[in-house]
Amino acid sequence: MTTVHRPQRLLLVTGMSGAGKSTVLNTLEDMGWEVVDNLPLSLLDHLLSTPPGRGAPKEGRPLAIGVDTRTRNFDAARIVKQLQALAKADDYLVETLYLDCSGTELVRRFSETRRRHPLALDRPAEDGLARERELTGPLRRFADQVIDTSDSTTNLLQAEIRERYGQALAEPVLTIMSFGFARGIPRNADTVFDMRFLRNPHWVADLRPLTGTDAAVAGYVADDPLYADSMHRIEGLLVSLLPGYRAEGKSYVTIAFGCTGGRHRSVRVADDMAARLRDAGFSPTVLHRDLAQPPRDTLEGAPRRGAKAE
Repeated sequence: MTTVHRPQRLLLVTGMSGAGKSTVLNTLEDMGWEVVDNLPLSLLDHLLSTPPGRGAPKEGRPLAIGVDTRTRNFDAARIVKQLQALAKADDYLVETLYLDCSGTELVRRFSETRRRHPLALDRPAEDGLARERELTGPLRRFADQVIDTSDSTTNLLQAEIRERYGQALAEPVLTIMSFGFARGIPRNADTVFDMRFLRNPHWVADLRPLTGTDAAVAGYVADDPLYADSMHRIEGLLVSLLPGYRAEGKSYVTIAFGCTGGRHRSVRVADDMAARLRDAGFSPTVLHRDLAQPPRDTLEGAPRRGAKAE
């Protein structure tokens, strides 16, 4: 009789080539997951029945399997059926993560790395991406979670994977993010607050090269007459909404605060709101998407509310 050595959870990682699958698998491996890339799923039962190595825990480590269109005999519809059958037959958690990304960004990534798309070795990358979206469509529709990495750096994607798969939490994983509208709204944000009504430190010469993490900028933003009441109202709204997300079973909540460039006002607000929510009993992680970007007058527009460009 074959003994099946069940992992704590089984995660299939798939998606578009260039969207970050290798980053996800490497991050999971660093977190202690067992990782297998491009395993033909016909061998999955054999893998699950293989005894763990000497000294390994009796209950297997969580297992992540990378699958994409390069996998032998890739058939998305068949993979979906196999995962559904596996989930019904066994009592451990079976999940699917699909990594997506905009076509324009994927073309840029392939161009920068001089890689060829695996489905378009002798044609433009756009042709391979179109075919890949078609082939992986059933997996995207089936996936428990979809992460769009169009606006993500490697570090941001790693942080998101650590938050999502580091441990099972009863509370939603709460992320407070700052960003600049000039560089686009984060695709993974659940709620967005526009903080551009606050006076802009960019137009103060001494503050321009600093960021919202610096005391001088933080004080300047906090001294805006609209700041205190606005933060109090936003805090009250979030404190009332977050328990509702938990009650509805939402696992991940991202609250994003934006200003024009993403370096001053939104950074100060995100840090302040995270501190307020910690005092209220929550455990947010803070991400500053555009903090490292250089200050640019062309992004900030014209000075407003009496500010004078210096």
